[in-house]
Parts: sequence; C-alpha cells; structure tokens
Amino acid sequence: MRTRNSVVAGVLALPLALTGCSAFGVGGGDDEGGAVTLTFQSLAFQDTTIAATQEIVDAWNEANPDVQVELVQGSWDNVHDQLVTQFQGGTAPDVIHDESADIMGFAEQGYLADLAPHLSDEVTAAVSEDVWKSVTTGDGAVVAAPTLLQSYVVFANTAAFADAGAALPTGDTLPWDDFQSLAAQLTAGETYGVGWGLQQPTATVMNLSLGFDGTYFTGTGADAAIEVGDAELAVPERIHAMAYDDASLDPVSLTQSGSDVLPGFFDGKYAMYVAGNYIAQQITESAPEGFEWAVLPPLAGTAGAVQAANPQTMSVAAESEHVEEAAAFIDFFMQADHQAALAQGDWLIPASGEARAAVAEQTAGENGWEAILASGEGLSAAPFQSAVDYPQWKDQYATPALQQYLADEITLDQLRDQLTDGWSELG
Repeated sequence: MRTRNSVVAGVLALPLALTGCSAFGVGGGDDEGGAVTLTFQSLAFQDTTIAATQEIVDAWNEANPDVQVELVQGSWDNVHDQLVTQFQGGTAPDVIHDESADIMGFAEQGYLADLAPHLSDEVTAAVSEDVWKSVTTGDGAVVAAPTLLQSYVVFANTAAFADAGAALPTGDTLPWDDFQSLAAQLTAGETYGVGWGLQQPTATVMNLSLGFDGTYFTGTGADAAIEVGDAELAVPERIHAMAYDDASLDPVSLTQSGSDVLPGFFDGKYAMYVAGNYIAQQITESAPEGFEWAVLPPLAGTAGAVQAANPQTMSVAAESEHVEEAAAFIDFFMQADHQAALAQGDWLIPASGEARAAVAEQTAGENGWEAILASGEGLSAAPFQSAVDYPQWKDQYATPALQQYLADEITLDQLRDQLTDGWSELG
C-alpha cells in the first residue's frame, strides 16, 4: 500500500452544498448596517485539511455576502490556554474549533452558547445520540457540533510480517492478547514488534481503557469523582509489560512523539506502529518508495473495541453578538459533503453517518480506510469528557504520572496513587 486512493481533499459537490444556504435565514448587517463578520479560529494543521477548510469558508462567503467568515489559524498545542485568556478577556472568536474533552469545562463556566435551537434536523439526525452526549451538558445544552473523530489504530509494516512468517490479522477486531502475542512473534534481531510514541500518553491510555470498562470517573461536571481500579490500569499495565517483560515494544519509543517514531516504522525497526488514525496522512506523504503498509482491525479489550468518542468540535462563544449567524455557519460546515472532504484530508472519521458512507464510497475502503472507519463504530462518550477539571488534571497529574510509569520509574500502585491524589488536590 504505497499511495492513497484517489480522493478529493477539497470540498465535494459544492454547488449542491450551496443550494441550502438560503434556508438558514441569516444575513443582515451589524449595528452600523454593514455586513456581519464572524471570526472562525480553525485548528486544521495538515495542508489537505487547511485547504478543505478554506474551501468551505469561501463557499459560505460567496453564498452569504451579508455574513462573512474570517478564518484565523490556531494551534492544538496551546488552544486550551489561549481560550482561557480569550474568554477571560472577552476576545474569544465567534466560532471555536476544539475537542469535546476540552470544551466541557468552558461550557460549565457559561462561555459557550447552546446550539440546539439553531442546528438543522438533518445535521442533528446524522450524528449518533452517543456522540451528541459528548458535547451535551448535564442540563441538556448542546455546546458544540461534533465534526471529526479520532481513533487509535495499529499500522503494520507488511514486509516485516512476511519476513516473520506472520499473517496479517483479519476479522472485526484485534484482541489485546493477540496483539501482544503478535508483537512478541514479530520481535527478532533489531526489529521490535511495536513502536508506540507515548510522549503524551494520557489521551491514548484513557481512550483505550474503555475497551476494558476503564472509565476513570463517575458523575459529571463539578461532581465528577475519580476511580482508578484494575480496569483503568489494564492498558498502561499491558504496555509496560510489553516494554519491560517480553521486550516486544521499544521502551525508547514511549518517550517520543508519534511523529518521532514514524521513521523507525519506515526503516523496519518496528513491525507495528500504534498511533491516531490521522497519522495515515503522514504515512502516505512520507513513506519511502516501495513501503507497504496496512491498518489492522481495531484493538479490543474485555469490553470490546470501545474507545472514547472525543470529537473535534465547533462551538459558538456565548459572548458573540451573532450567535445565530455563527450557528448557521456551523450547520453549513456540518453538511455531509464538507465533512467527507475534511475527513479524507485528515484521515479522520466523520461524526456524520452520511459523511462516513460518502468516505467509504469515495475511498472504496482502500489504503486502510475500511479498518479506520470500522474503528469508529465502537466510539462511545466517556465520563472524563464531562469532568470539569479534567484538562487541568490531565496536564498536571495524569501525564507526568503515566510518563513515569511507562519509563519504569514508579510502580503500578504508585501510578494509581498519583492519579487519585492528583484529582483530590484539585477538589
């Protein structure tokens, strides 16, 4: 698998998308009678997705001369801190791009508008109820529209499998026990079975822990309470065992980012490589000539191939003077052809069922798309997404504790204590 299937990275079927604009009922001028200008802070970072985002904005602006959207580039690296400053200073953009695990704390503080009265029935029906839960507050306010979803998948160097005489797994899922056995089988000489960039491990661990019924939190909002039991520790314990017991996972890779580990995957140092599915775009762009790869079935724990639905989101600042117009732009942004184009640019899973069907058809499931889309079927809302202090706990306590454990510097019991005590300190 060397090249990506021929897909359209830009906006698909724009003329059809534009025919619905008049139904939004927006427009009109600002207080001085001129056109309304909305600021949209986008976090798109891959060239393909930046281009697709710009095409959607251009299409909206062409069809809505009285409501113009100004695209502002943001960064995933500092979006939380930036939004804290913007909300406190009254300078937040009208339309905010983020992720559900980050925005719920802002919603609890009243910074985000309720989109429920503004989104069309078509857009609402296209997304599953479980995914909507990840952007809905305890009092029923829908504070964001879920756009694209990430899952964690296993990439395989098919030549390494062939050299080891190992068959590529088939079927609906890849059980963790089989994954660990396969990693051991593929470890020989200078080749590790797995390379896994876990420099920032918290999101990966907590997402995959749902496959073992590891939820970490009970309750919601400010009432969320932490619980770190065997189910929550199953994933880090298995990763640790692969690195230090059977040596099938390179422990050095655990200290690196996903991008840092990728060259080792290309060079044959790692037969398998675990990362977010968006890495497929980097593989298609950076893989050496002749490199053959595949995406394996979704990892499954004792509870199945379940991962957290932590979608990218589009919200409107409650302080915006043009909430209705901004929500109308989000409704336009959520149209299936737009989401399909964005998804293919980032190799992510559209929250919209109609958009997922479009991606499946346009890619014919090739170049890993069948497995990537299948990994989205087990995405479920997770309790940590509605815990108000989750972002702070993640950065200050969970990430350093997991880093220490995966570096073999603390025990599993010490990891449990640090995770639990850290949450208590925030209370």
